Amino acid sequence: MLKFTSSVRKWMDKIIMGACIVLFAFMVVIGSYQIITRYFFNAPSTVSEELLTYSFVWMALLASAYVFGIRDHMRMGFLADKIKGRGRQILDIFIELLILAFALLTLIWGGSSIMQLSMQQMTASLGIPMGYVYIILPVSGVAIVIYSIINIIDMMHGKNLDMHSGVEEKGDVY
Repeated sequence: MLKFTSSVRKWMDKIIMGACIVLFAFMVVIGSYQIITRYFFNAPSTVSEELLTYSFVWMALLASAYVFGIRDHMRMGFLADKIKGRGRQILDIFIELLILAFALLTLIWGGSSIMQLSMQQMTASLGIPMGYVYIILPVSGVAIVIYSIINIIDMMHGKNLDMHSGVEEKGDVY
């Protein structure tokens, strides 16, 4: 079971990181285009502004799913870090269950609802339905749910998923 969850995690990590890299590269190109058209040709592009905004939102939500997957999200660990052993494992599983519930209710259910409601509303410059922009909410929600389930399975099998302290050491690369 742990071999399967490990392969699913690696597969998802590669897809999400790849999507973030592509989105970031796209944002650099579009941002450069926007700067050139605005300052050199004195003709700002409204399409590029919308593309940058929506690409940033997509990248942020995909990156947040990845960060939840590797359990490197922000936290206040001053109380949790004092708990050791079985109590810590139970607390970590409870936290993952809360994350899972949030992703299910807010991102998947709420995101699907807003996506469906906004299919009739068009974006100002691109002219596409806003629902296409909001589709990233349930997509990132599904990724967070899958990561949470994998984390819970790993924790129940005794795998140590300690969250990082936030203090990077020389050479740390995840």
